[in-house]
Amino acid sequence: MLDEQMKETLKDAACKLTGSKKRAFMAKVAEDYFDASARKAETHLGWGRQTVQLGLHERASGVVCLDYYQGRGNRRSEAKQPELEQAMRALVDGQSQADPTFRTTFYYARVSAQSVRDALIAEKGYRDEDLPTRQTIGAMLNRMGYRLKKHKK
Repeated sequence: MLDEQMKETLKDAACKLTGSKKRAFMAKVAEDYFDASARKAETHLGWGRQTVQLGLHERASGVVCLDYYQGRGNRRSEAKQPELEQAMRALVDGQSQADPTFRTTFYYARVSAQSVRDALIAEKGYRDEDLPTRQTIGAMLNRMGYRLKKHKK
């Protein structure tokens, strides 16, 4: 089969490629050295069997699958719960002021993210498990244009 140096070279080359080019390379290696078997390529080189199999299908059909990297990951809380943003804005607008120096367009909120979260539960009727964490609410407020000031003791 392949010696260890050749395996390392093939693994290194595959690491430097992405997307359809990587799958095409893996499929070509599988065809040339492993009888077009994704399972053998997985065993000997440690590549993902599904990725090699997809590359083999792309080579056979001539149709390249598109990668949709933007669709991965967790969506923002504003997208999951659009009404939450309006409820937060209604609570924070009365507690915010413009930048006194007028250097930025941000509003400074005199409330904390935890107090906004507590007010959403008490005043707006949200349940604790339906709301994002304190950190997420702080990030949402930042994205909405509010800057939280630290409370002076």
